[in-house]
Amino acid sequence: MTASPPRAFLLSPANSAGARAGLVLRDGAAFPLAQRLRSAEGAPIGELYAFMSGLYFRGKLAYARAFAAPAQAIHVIVPGRGLVHPDTRVTLDDLRAVAAVPVDLEDERYRAPFARDAAAVAASLGDGCAVLLGSIATPKYVDVLSAAFGDRLRFPLEFVGRGDMSRGGLMLRQVDEGRELTYVRIDETVRRGPRPPRLIPRPRVARAPSA
Repeated sequence: MTASPPRAFLLSPANSAGARAGLVLRDGAAFPLAQRLRSAEGAPIGELYAFMSGLYFRGKLAYARAFAAPAQAIHVIVPGRGLVHPDTRVTLDDLRAVAAVPVDLEDERYRAPFARDAAAVAASLGDGCAVLLGSIATPKYVDVLSAAFGDRLRFPLEFVGRGDMSRGGLMLRQVDEGRELTYVRIDETVRRGPRPPRLIPRPRVARAPSA
């Protein structure tokens, strides 16, 4: 039986200048994730971005962990650091340095490490493809990734027309059902389309009563 080509997932970053990012970065933050960020060991960038972004990044991370092949082929776009695995730990100083780098292709602090790592991941995949779980409406991710992956760069067709929260909910639903989205080449994708119907709320999981 012939093995399927490898498939990596590329996750766009959370907004490091947003309100939730401010909660974890502010002086005196004392909730558990903020405390771990301030320890010598640091906290995983994936967990931090899931907190900062909420449902959207949480959906991206759960989806990538469910369907990446091999399982470790998950890369988060981190400004100033290129592509890193979501389990990579960062400290408070690290996260502040990331927040200081704008997601701007004109800024070499963002573009250079991103292009370097995209080329390395593309080479490691052989004839496999990479799926961008992020926006294709602007060139801020697509230009660098298209240069590295060419026609091996894919995008979920079902993302077209959806906002961030809807995309996050959709991915969590797909994980629940064990079904992947439809991946298409970026150059075959309509970058903006009509808004699809709203998702039916996911069923709540009943929790056992506390002892």
